[in-house]
Amino acid sequence: MELQRICLVHYHEIGLKGHNRTSFENRLLKNIEALLSAYPIVTIRRISGRLCVFIKEGTSYEVACEIEDAIAGVPGVARVSCGYKCDREMGIMSEAARMALAEVGDFYTFKVASRRNHTDFDIPSMEISRLVGSYLCEHFPEKKVRMKDPDVKVGVEVIQGNAYVYARSVRGVGGLPVGSSGRVITMLSSGIDSPVATWRMARRGAIPIAVHFSGRPQTSSTSEFLVDDICHVLERTGCIARCYIVPFGDYQREIALGAPPELRVILYRRLMFKVAQRIAQQEGAKAIATGESLGQVASQTIDNIFVTDAAVNMPVFRPLIGSDKQEIIADAQQLGSFEISSQDAPDCCTLFMPRNPETHAKLEDALAAEEQFPLEEWIDSIMEAVEVHDYACPSYKKRRRKE
Repeated sequence: MELQRICLVHYHEIGLKGHNRTSFENRLLKNIEALLSAYPIVTIRRISGRLCVFIKEGTSYEVACEIEDAIAGVPGVARVSCGYKCDREMGIMSEAARMALAEVGDFYTFKVASRRNHTDFDIPSMEISRLVGSYLCEHFPEKKVRMKDPDVKVGVEVIQGNAYVYARSVRGVGGLPVGSSGRVITMLSSGIDSPVATWRMARRGAIPIAVHFSGRPQTSSTSEFLVDDICHVLERTGCIARCYIVPFGDYQREIALGAPPELRVILYRRLMFKVAQRIAQQEGAKAIATGESLGQVASQTIDNIFVTDAAVNMPVFRPLIGSDKQEIIADAQQLGSFEISSQDAPDCCTLFMPRNPETHAKLEDALAAEEQFPLEEWIDSIMEAVEVHDYACPSYKKRRRKE
């Protein structure tokens, strides 16, 4: 029997939305559609609290699994199930379940979970599960039914004139679709933390626009290449729109020559935030995000964070603020950026570092130290020197510049 392969996309948080739920569903649909452009997809449709990806006839199970895994990484997706679309007839649904279960590989226990969305199909969900389960027991006599924690859960969903049957399911990253929460400027280094912070902001629906402060020309441009690799990892699931490269080394040198050594790091970061705010205004972003975790390094104490934030007049988000290093590393490994970030690269974070940086800075001291520097002139010069790299983000559109 020839049946059409599908991937059924489940979401949780979007399902809790009210009258604007449709806009979230459409945003997720468009994101998935754009990111699957290289795969053999017929169409994607909204069907009763799900998105269904219809796969071209003749596509192999291996390719269908690749599609499923790609969808699982898209923010907004809670789970993806690979299976078949079929008619609402018990014999056909049971055979579709057998075909789906036969493809999942090694397993010992299974159960059937059914969902009947329309009462015009007169067999109730419990009875569907019993009938399909009996059919599977006949065809897999060596396997056992287990209702709690089975190796495989066979899903049967009777929806809108068709049935959708699956056995292989993978967990998604959850959250909200990129583009549903506005734009945010993310401070992106080649280290472990900031790529994870960028990813977490994308999973909350933000469109991340990164800014990388390079130590160039005082250091090599190695960190810029690593950041580009990280951006390509984020790009796979539409989690970054563009990256501004800022040659920052000369400005750090000027601060290092003229400011009290213990305040250097604070002044570096205040200038970075001012540049990020200027880019945010240009991009229409309403917030800045960083990869800081409370107390992890000297610049990330509460006092220093307060002084740094005072440099700008927009919200500063810190999605990692309460995370420890092991939690951040686990997220970096899931994202796929950990190996890239583990490579050594000279960057602005290690340039002209003092021996004893201030851990309890006072705002009045930072403001007094800044008075000798032409910060606005520097920011104008930096904005003329920035380099912009664009990445594939389905929900991002370039703003038109005002004449």
